[in-house]
Amino acid sequence: WRGWEGAPYSTLVPSDEVTVNYRHGLPVITLMLPTRSERCQFTVKPVVTTVGAFLQDVQREDKGIERAEVFATDGSKVSDATLMEVILMNDFKLVINNTAYSVSPPVKDKLSSEHATEMEDIKSLVHRLFVALHLEDHQIRKERELLQKLDNLKEELLPLEQMKARIMDSADAKTSRLLWVGLALMSTQGGALAWLTWWVYSWDIMEPVTYFITYGSAMAFYAYFVLTKQDYIYPHAKDRQFLHYFYRKSRKQRFNVEQYNKLKDEVAEAEESLRRLRQPLHLRLPIQEISNKD
Repeated sequence: WRGWEGAPYSTLVPSDEVTVNYRHGLPVITLMLPTRSERCQFTVKPVVTTVGAFLQDVQREDKGIERAEVFATDGSKVSDATLMEVILMNDFKLVINNTAYSVSPPVKDKLSSEHATEMEDIKSLVHRLFVALHLEDHQIRKERELLQKLDNLKEELLPLEQMKARIMDSADAKTSRLLWVGLALMSTQGGALAWLTWWVYSWDIMEPVTYFITYGSAMAFYAYFVLTKQDYIYPHAKDRQFLHYFYRKSRKQRFNVEQYNKLKDEVAEAEESLRRLRQPLHLRLPIQEISNKD
């Protein structure tokens, strides 16, 4: 400061003329108003208040203040847009008219730590009070809402379940008939080949016929793989044919498969939420009270 030329003040006042204290977590700046000759306290919100807003409050309090500025310890002027939180981290100079006040804010880390500890204790206490006063009622109300939602979903799902059962019975019957028809055709083919081999023609004549029949069957299985991208495995082929009959029957009877699946998902989600909600209730709340719905 001695080496800085053109200082904007003529008098350097000791630091006790301007003090900074923390009350309820907020910094309070106390300074002597030059015109009124009395000490005045300014409560600052460091995260919101800027240097310009603080200086305007000082000038508004004492109309005789023509000049109010803040300088850093190296002599550089602090912008009015700077937050007070930044200024209060280090020492600074407060210039009022031609008088400079040396300000040394207290160490903020310890105060912040103590304040944070108090706030955490308060939050913990409020949380425990809320749990003790409202948690049981909230859980009972939430379970009743879930039970009511489950009843509505199951009531809406019941006609779809009945229609689905009828369609599944019809599709299963058609699939079974198709399997028996396939067995009958294979038996008929085997009997016809045997009759042609031993009673009509000889094996020399029938051997090429059986070869081409086997080759044609291999081509049919390969065509099934090309169309379905699956190997011809009897259980998988049966399930595929069952689904084909099921969806065709659903379209005829206007059975909405998407709506049915959506309702089933909602029922499963509600049952899972109810199971998770009831888990702590087994330890704390009377279940018989919840079962008695309004």
